[in-house]
Amino acid sequence: MSNLLPMLYETLFGFTALFLLTKILGKTQISQLTAFDFITALVLGELVGNALFDEKAGILEIGYVILLWGGLLYIVEMVTQRFKRTRYLLEGKPAIVIHKGTIMRDVMKKNRIDIGELQHLLRDKSVFSIQEVEYAILETNGNISVLQKAPYQTPTKKDLNIPPSEPKIASTFISDGEVLWDNVYEAGFDESWLNAELAQQQYERAEDVFYAEYLEGEQLYILPFAEKPTRKKD
Repeated sequence: MSNLLPMLYETLFGFTALFLLTKILGKTQISQLTAFDFITALVLGELVGNALFDEKAGILEIGYVILLWGGLLYIVEMVTQRFKRTRYLLEGKPAIVIHKGTIMRDVMKKNRIDIGELQHLLRDKSVFSIQEVEYAILETNGNISVLQKAPYQTPTKKDLNIPPSEPKIASTFISDGEVLWDNVYEAGFDESWLNAELAQQQYERAEDVFYAEYLEGEQLYILPFAEKPTRKKD
């Protein structure tokens, strides 16, 4: 029982330190997990985990290990940015697994990927037939980038000679019955406007709205809370 309080401090410190380290190294450590990044995540978790259950290791030891490993990672990142050739060694390089509609079996074998895995990766990109693919590139993080053959590509507005329109982004005004006033004010509206919009769609209070979003030039889109089903009387 006497070790519980120190373990609490050490756990909170380790969590905070790893979180800050992730922020410093950038989001790519999470969104683009290469083989090197995977090893990094395992080592950091193992170092902190061992330190937590080692009676001789305290906050100073945990901080030192995280700082040391974080420094090494930072140095590696700087080296790969300055010397491009080192990127292939540490991060790997993309591999073309389908070239001009032809499956590159030697490349697939080198990257230890079979036809079933290739089909799975293509389905993740909404491609359900290999014959639709002109190029497929296996990225360093294990994802696949696909360029379909011309007949299977989605036509753009330019292809259809449709005049381009200004892209718009929706802004959330109400979430789970709570008004996000910062978004409302940023869009140039106030409380009276929001109340009028709600009344127009027969809502008395914002608390009755599960979700509401605004798209410039359009009516406020509102989703109510699901009504509880009423039981029929016998």
